[in-house]
Amino acid sequence: MFGALSQGTRLHIVRYLIERGQDGASAGDIGTRVGAASSRASFHLSALEKAGLIASERQSRSIIYRANLANLGGLVSFLLNDCCQGHPDILACCGQGPKAC
Repeated sequence: MFGALSQGTRLHIVRYLIERGQDGASAGDIGTRVGAASSRASFHLSALEKAGLIASERQSRSIIYRANLANLGGLVSFLLNDCCQGHPDILACCGQGPKAC
């Protein structure tokens, strides 16, 4: 997941799909939004789907992509709780602690 998110266009795609919520977006719409040709957008979408960060669903002649919020939430939870061991300064920056950054 980290590897997939480390690329700028992919991170932009995930952000956009989070904004779109359950409506999701087509590959063409995503490509237009991130400024990528359809073949390049498909390459990035494939990598994000393989990483479990997004999911696709065929709707008639289109494929709709959505952010996989459960997996993204799991990644954030891992960072805050396991990786950072609930460090109070880090939790504070995320609005989960007594002081804000």
